[in-house]
Amino acid sequence: MDIGHKLKQLRIKNSLTLEELASRSELTKGFLSQVERNLTSPSIATLEDILEALGTTLASFFQEDKDEKCVFTKDDYFVDEREGSTVHWIVPNAQKNEMEPILLELEVNGTSQVIDSHDGEEFGYVLSGRIVLVDGESEFTVRKGETFYINGTNSHYLKNESQAVAKVLWITTPPLF
Repeated sequence: MDIGHKLKQLRIKNSLTLEELASRSELTKGFLSQVERNLTSPSIATLEDILEALGTTLASFFQEDKDEKCVFTKDDYFVDEREGSTVHWIVPNAQKNEMEPILLELEVNGTSQVIDSHDGEEFGYVLSGRIVLVDGESEFTVRKGETFYINGTNSHYLKNESQAVAKVLWITTPPLF
C-alpha cells in the first residue's frame, strides 16, 4: 500500500490544503509533505493523528477496497517530475498487475529512465512530438501517431531530440517503472 499517496488522496477528497491538515493534526506542513511523497514514514501514533484530522480511523484506512477499480481519472494519477521528464502514473498501484502503463512527457533534450534487460515486453504510442527509442545499440525515430513494440532483451530508453515536448503512452509487462 502506498500510504503517502493514499493520505494525499484522502486529504484532497476532504478539500484540505497541507497547511490546514498540518494545523488540524498539530504537525508541520513540511513533515506532511514528506509523508505524502513517501520520503518519510509516520509512526503509528502520528498516523492516527493524521487520520483523525482526516475524519477516519486506522482500520478504515487500511481496509482494502472489495470492488476492484477499473476506471481512473486524473484525480487518481500520481505525477513524478524528474530532470528532463515527467512520469504520470495513470493506473494507481499498477505494479500489482500484469502490465503497467505510464504517460511520459519528455522535455526538449530529455530522456527517460534506462530500463535494464528484463523478461518482458513493452509497447509505446507517441501521442505528440517525436522520440528516439534507443534499444541496445539500435536507435529508432518514432513520430506522433506511431508505435513501438519491443521485448526486454536489451537495455533501452527514450530520448527527445526534437524542439518540442513529446508525450508517449508507454506500457510494460511485467511492471517496471
